[in-house]
Amino acid sequence: MALGGKASRDSIRQGAPYAYVELVFSVDSPEKLKALAALDAVPDENGLFIISRKIMPNRSVSRINDETVTTARLKQITGLLIDIHGQHEHQSLLYKSKHLAILDAYVRGKTQPLKEKTAKTYEAYRALREKLEKFGVDEESRIREKDFLRFEIDEIEAAEIREGEEEELTALYRRFSHSRRIAENLSAVQQALEGDWLSRALQEADQACAYDESLNGIRDQLYDAESILSDAGRETAAYLENMELDEERFREVEERLDLIHGLQAKYGNTAEAIFRKLEEKKQRLDELENFEERKAGTERELRKTEQELEALCGQLSQVRKSASRKLTESIRKGLLDLNFLDVTFSMEFSRLDHYTAQGYDEAQFLISTNPGEPVKPLGDVASGGELSRIMLAIKTVLADTDDIPTLIFDEIDTGISGRTAQKVSEKLSYIGRTHQVICITHLPQIAAMADCHFEIAKSTAEGRTATTIRALGTEESVQELARLLGGAKITDAVLKNAREMKDLADSTK
Repeated sequence: MALGGKASRDSIRQGAPYAYVELVFSVDSPEKLKALAALDAVPDENGLFIISRKIMPNRSVSRINDETVTTARLKQITGLLIDIHGQHEHQSLLYKSKHLAILDAYVRGKTQPLKEKTAKTYEAYRALREKLEKFGVDEESRIREKDFLRFEIDEIEAAEIREGEEEELTALYRRFSHSRRIAENLSAVQQALEGDWLSRALQEADQACAYDESLNGIRDQLYDAESILSDAGRETAAYLENMELDEERFREVEERLDLIHGLQAKYGNTAEAIFRKLEEKKQRLDELENFEERKAGTERELRKTEQELEALCGQLSQVRKSASRKLTESIRKGLLDLNFLDVTFSMEFSRLDHYTAQGYDEAQFLISTNPGEPVKPLGDVASGGELSRIMLAIKTVLADTDDIPTLIFDEIDTGISGRTAQKVSEKLSYIGRTHQVICITHLPQIAAMADCHFEIAKSTAEGRTATTIRALGTEESVQELARLLGGAKITDAVLKNAREMKDLADSTK
């Protein structure tokens, strides 16, 4: 929920106004801090990133260090901090696009620069193709378009609009439109200024100053006020004397504004936007008037760009194919460690019939879990439990190159037990040497390998349900392992078994 996932209003406790969830991250890596800063995400004064989400009946609000963020930006930033692997993530292995992403992540140092160049060249290639498509119109359509473009260009140029003109005319129009109200207001001002109240105030102040010199300041202020009001009165009188409604000028302003507003409706809301549209139309007219030459130039440019794109895609494909052999062999060895007794694992490449920003490769993992059986696409043969182990093997291989500091594994124990569960726990421990690993499990073999344990429990009090999470001490951890091993009744033998399991796990780390 905190990472931007879907949140139902049902998550709000009955009777409460909202639900609230918070994550606190501490980031020490300079490279990670630099990557976050590139997304305008900086830690607070304590060096922390505090992610919070408030879920209300009609909306939700996400914040990073008190800054409100969109869900898209939240996912972009937290994607650098945490990775969650549950049943959905395992199932993503069924999609071929995920396979290529895993390979690119494995050899990121080599693929990333090439992918950036490829994406940039692809955008240029796509823009040139779109441009060339515009040359596909017939002669009659070109003539019609040229005529219409000339009309529009003439219309804009004949208007001779200038920056700021609309604002000036709008102010003038407002003054003309409200000239009667302005005259009434200024006449009232003039009447107010013509009163003798200030003269009386000055006379009284002069007389008071004769008895107390400390009042001179008040008198001086009144003299200043008299001077200011006198100036205001003269300016008001001058404005009224020169004020007249020029009907012809008013009509000119009105017509000019109508013309400008008409152009804005057709070409853009500002003079700058209209001028930009004018240049676009001139360029298009130039293309049509020099049709064959422009078309040939675009074709040459497209061929050159396509050659560059083909070369980049080829380089990217070569890097991927070379790296795939090392990746799949490492994954195969990891699968052997996870109790796949005899497994073949490889990667198959094919070329798309078109370019993309990611190159022209299409790739998928192939697997055979039985001797003598041919390799088949991963999604055709792997069960849910096998998918979770394959994902774990992949994450183990990527542990040295994956810079996301926190990994959450949920349902990693799907469909496994016994010796396989022990192997899974060892892999999780290995990843835990370089990452923070949080694992939700019901298997004692996996739980025993953890460095620390938290018990999640539900309780009911006064008709309300509460979920608590608490850290367990060493003896409490043994008790919980025993409960997982023996069920409701924990005998001395089960307790001894649990303690031996914990000791054995600690000795293998």
